Amino acid sequence: MTPLSAPDRLLAVLAAFDHEHPALRLTDISRRAGLSLSTAHRLVRVLSAWGALERDPEGRYHVGLRLWELAALAPRGLGLRQVALPYLEDLYEATHENVQLAVRDGDEVVYIEWLSGRSAVGVHIRVGARWPLHATGVGLALLAHDDPARQEEYCAGPLPAFTPYTLTDPARLRRALAEVRRTGVAVSSRQVTDDALSVAAPVRGADGTVVAAVSVVVPEAGAQVPVLAPAVRLAARGISRALGWLPDEGATG
Repeated sequence: MTPLSAPDRLLAVLAAFDHEHPALRLTDISRRAGLSLSTAHRLVRVLSAWGALERDPEGRYHVGLRLWELAALAPRGLGLRQVALPYLEDLYEATHENVQLAVRDGDEVVYIEWLSGRSAVGVHIRVGARWPLHATGVGLALLAHDDPARQEEYCAGPLPAFTPYTLTDPARLRRALAEVRRTGVAVSSRQVTDDALSVAAPVRGADGTVVAAVSVVVPEAGAQVPVLAPAVRLAARGISRALGWLPDEGATG
């Protein structure tokens, strides 16, 4: 096995943190990063001095604000969120349900904004969370507008299930993607939890390519997709126009 390079070891330390492990002691970092305790200690000291990690009074380490400052420079992160937020807020006011904005990263979606009401259905989503494309409304909206060859590659790959309703059959997934392209919205019912339904629509950049997706998540029982779909499409189109997209008349999404 090839030894990790110095940059790889630094990245391994940062990768030890995730949503399930936001605070780690040095021994935990060493174990999760696969590094000796002495190496982990040296790298943690360097990262802490730079501001990438911070140590609390209990001796646990957290991701530092310096990384947040860098993340804010990502054009698909904070910049997109700032443009989209007024339209997301309008969608929330119209529904008072969970409203989400996500971008694609490989075979996953990454949520970059989430607005939630106190009485909205519970979801396993937070800013920064990742889910496979096929299991969410935003993921289906993004995947449906991908290059056909990449779509086929994804459909043929492993499709993990989270509930009995998750789309794990390639043929059903292909049909679902075709329906997204036809209607301009993606409907994901009970794929992640068995009580939630998501309606999503693609967001386009200035050149017309799909760069993100917006969705509303409601209780599956009593969900009115024909009512929700126009509101979600309107929000997605508003964000797209704000990003510089000039849609053709009659375009669905």
